[in-house]
Amino acid sequence: MLMNASHVCGVERSILGQPWRWRGASADATDANFQPDDLVDQLLLARGVEREELSRHREPTIRGFMPDPSIFRDMDAAAGRIADAVEAREPITIFGDYDVDGATSAAVLIRLLRDLGCDPQAYIPDRLMEGYGPSGEALVRIAEGGAKLIVTVDCGAQAFEALEMARAAGVDVVVVDHHKCASALPIAHALVNPNRLDEADEAAAHGHLAAVGVCFLLGAALIRVLRARGFFAGRPEPRLIDLLDLVALGTVADVAQLRGLNRAFVTQGLKVMAQRRNVGLSALIDASRLTRAPTCTDLGFALGPRINAGGRVGKSDLGVRLLTTEDHAEAEAIAAELEKLNEERRAIEAMVSEAAEAMCRSQGNRAVVVASGEGWHPGVIGIVAGRLKEKLGRPAIVIALGADGIGKGSGRSISGVDLGAAVLAAKDSGLLIAGGGHAMAAGLTVARERLDELVEFLDERLAADVARGRDGKALLLDAVLAPGGVCPTLCDAMDVGGPYGAGWPAPRVAAGPVRIVKADVVGNGHLRLVVAGDDGRRIKAIAFRMADSELGQAMLAAPAHRKLWVAGRIKRDDWGDRPSAELHLEDAAWAD
Repeated sequence: MLMNASHVCGVERSILGQPWRWRGASADATDANFQPDDLVDQLLLARGVEREELSRHREPTIRGFMPDPSIFRDMDAAAGRIADAVEAREPITIFGDYDVDGATSAAVLIRLLRDLGCDPQAYIPDRLMEGYGPSGEALVRIAEGGAKLIVTVDCGAQAFEALEMARAAGVDVVVVDHHKCASALPIAHALVNPNRLDEADEAAAHGHLAAVGVCFLLGAALIRVLRARGFFAGRPEPRLIDLLDLVALGTVADVAQLRGLNRAFVTQGLKVMAQRRNVGLSALIDASRLTRAPTCTDLGFALGPRINAGGRVGKSDLGVRLLTTEDHAEAEAIAAELEKLNEERRAIEAMVSEAAEAMCRSQGNRAVVVASGEGWHPGVIGIVAGRLKEKLGRPAIVIALGADGIGKGSGRSISGVDLGAAVLAAKDSGLLIAGGGHAMAAGLTVARERLDELVEFLDERLAADVARGRDGKALLLDAVLAPGGVCPTLCDAMDVGGPYGAGWPAPRVAAGPVRIVKADVVGNGHLRLVVAGDDGRRIKAIAFRMADSELGQAMLAAPAHRKLWVAGRIKRDDWGDRPSAELHLEDAAWAD
């Protein structure tokens, strides 16, 4: 039956101080007698799918969600210029960013151009020495090296001076990006970006695409142009679909919203990845010690961080080299190096996180927390900003200050707060040397003496948005279960509604009433629980890094007789003789 109460399980204020509400229309399934098909429909409807669209969203395909690439401004010009270069065998260089989206974007175009008979070169700037995006000096060097065409991927939308220098050097530049654009655009042969302010509504609706998704669309447009020119009369067309494993990895790792076309990219890309056709990805899967086909979670927490480690604390081109090699020995060597660099990254990240958290404690009720420090490694500031955002529930920016007084910053935002637009506004106001991004993430360059002004500017501009976002915060639930409903069968049924990620959240359930049978601390501050219902059915639960939190302390001190509701995400556990399920605890509320 439908639950009409405004608060799930009557919880107006949980142990963590938040109300529990339904994510859209949900069912009260306390008898645990779900019909899987009904549950999947419920999950899709709660995530905004119209009822008549349910079948399309149950199995998102590329055909079902792919737009005509020509709806995007400059797409035809970009595809036409690259097609000219392919036919004339002109030297082409792909200029990419040093993160996963940049590496996968570059790899998609490089592998496609190789299939078309070209030998494209890759250029990935060094994060520490060159910084983000194309510099004029780099583009001129590439032109002097013989390139007739440069395609920038995951960067370039704000590279006004650099693109002017490239034009003066006589080289054509095609920009493929997805970051926020200003009203004025740099001069390029073509600039493809669904976040251009002059895009029509149909194209702008795809502003959530990662750069690698835009590159895939460009690849489709390129093949169509070459087909019309008769290029494939004597040769097979490349199978663009085989590159979806790279598109899925870049999309998830860039935390792009998994709705519409992005869900199709990831759904189908995971199938391609399971076939392990890409030599480099296969080596990376082995280095990550995955013994099964990767899941969406693996892309974000296992494979993505290892690719990123090259650009953060090692050699910036390792990711592209890994994803484009056909040599098994080279792939294994690069994957091993990335594994080592990822361990180094974790140690550096822990040090910067501790210092940044200490600094944020003194910032009171600032709308945006800003932490800065000398000697902080710029390769980890984005990760640290993300952790601060999660812990504090506010947008966070972490800035690594150099000896020259110039700071490189990275920010992460919360839902409903457009940090990229705010950073662009700060740049336009003269507070920043450089800056840009999208709603949920941004990067900036700032002089030390302007830091206080920047903090005040962001606080004033975003205070109302942050307040609305935080005041409206509630734990959104998809179902209420009896303790026996937490089982592998339910996990399997819920997986049909995936893949889950940013913008398409994994299902969250409440279970109970239960009482605590066992509560202790394990590992690095993790809270481990065993709870039981009145029927004796037990649930294993764990709350990661929450032993010292208000929730953890309440659970450790709870009387054995007191009943409560527990809420979180159910995860399948295949360890042991038979599969089981456990609850990843996010909140709890007293039932009496």
